[in-house]
Amino acid sequence: MSLAANDPRPKSVQAADELRRRIDDGRYPDGKLPPSRRLAEEFGIAGETMNKALRMLVAEDRIFSAGNRGYFIAANEGDRAGTKPDVVDDIKEIRSQIQALTERVAALEERTASGGA
Repeated sequence: MSLAANDPRPKSVQAADELRRRIDDGRYPDGKLPPSRRLAEEFGIAGETMNKALRMLVAEDRIFSAGNRGYFIAANEGDRAGTKPDVVDDIKEIRSQIQALTERVAALEERTASGGA
């Protein structure tokens, strides 16, 4: 599935729109998106362009990154309807901290694997 060549919008915006549609359609029932490399190949775009699209969805709280484990669909607004706003803020903060820790662990693992300490 390549993106529309005649669409004047940036490819990253087109990819983000298509991913939103797929998420809304329930295309990823397990809550995990395919690897970004596979999505980029499927959409016919560069990996960095796909990463930009994924970052857009992260900024919208539609998905979140679990470091080397990939991207996962975040709970939607309907799931949080009965949740108090301060709890939602706490969850966002915890998610942010977990993401930062995941990235730090991945960097440490990479350094260890390459022989650095």
